[in-house]
Amino acid sequence: MKHNIELEELSNKTIAIDAYNTIYQFLSIIRQPDGTPLTDSKGRVTSHLSGLMYRTANLIDHNITPVYVFDGMPPLLKRRTLEARMNRRKEAMEEWERAKAQGMVEEARTHAMASTRINKEIVESSKELLGYLGVPFIQAPSEGEAQASSMVRDGLVYAVASQDYDSFLFGADVVIRNLTITGRRKLPKKNVYVEILPERIFLKDLLMNLSITRQQLVWLGILVGTDFNYGVDKVGPKTALKIAGGNQSLRMVVEYVREKYGKEFEAPPEEVEKIFLEPEVDKMTAERFGELVRSASPSKEGIIRFMCEEHDFSRERIEKYADKFVGAKEKKGQKGIGNWM
Repeated sequence: MKHNIELEELSNKTIAIDAYNTIYQFLSIIRQPDGTPLTDSKGRVTSHLSGLMYRTANLIDHNITPVYVFDGMPPLLKRRTLEARMNRRKEAMEEWERAKAQGMVEEARTHAMASTRINKEIVESSKELLGYLGVPFIQAPSEGEAQASSMVRDGLVYAVASQDYDSFLFGADVVIRNLTITGRRKLPKKNVYVEILPERIFLKDLLMNLSITRQQLVWLGILVGTDFNYGVDKVGPKTALKIAGGNQSLRMVVEYVREKYGKEFEAPPEEVEKIFLEPEVDKMTAERFGELVRSASPSKEGIIRFMCEEHDFSRERIEKYADKFVGAKEKKGQKGIGNWM
């Protein structure tokens, strides 16, 4: 169902990257041994800037065109999930401080990664850097994964890049995992390293393997739980698959759960289903999307000023990467916009 691929297989393709998901990965992984994130002389976190700069450059090196998609206003049903995440991160932050004080480096790093959060400053600095890099980005009206998935279905991009599987519920035909975190990674609390490779998954193969429709896949998600609802207690993936695949309507699923388990969904399942099947997205035309990509132009001076003068990165190294972005854009311009899409 999922297949490891080389980045070369994505050459000449445009990928919509789930920005929040990717930035979260950078903030989690790019840290000092005790979990402390990278910061500049003013104490501002720069782990995400490092990830965006170097990992995006790697994609450009492989002739992949990235388009970052940022979340907008989340649906009301997601508020509870966000509050729960905030509480878990607060607890992880307290455990991180405790582990650091006791000199427990490995444990401290694990808790630090769990405390990762994205704030407005991180979002805005990410967008500013992408602007200087000449990498296009889109502000979604609501869920970024929904926007990116819509762009895949409309043929504007080849795939969605995200670690989450929600993209399938939103209807993405192709999902790439591990796109920006390839390479050797140390397993938590173990002196073992593994090679992380990109994975490509096709929605049609997933549905065929499970013998269900995309709508039934959404029901499966509702049964086990999504960002917008709790799942049914004691119903795991296998049971959820049996229930979703064995019913022809969401109403039938709800009635089955009521009769079999004596349970009611705490969030209206019809509303959750609508979030996935009829999400709020910006329906971009090919012309508007092409103009967005075409108008994104790198600025070597802007990159150096932002990364080196404002955030204390090494000028020698940043200049080399800045030249990569400028050179790649010039090369694309010579070939024409068709090679970007």
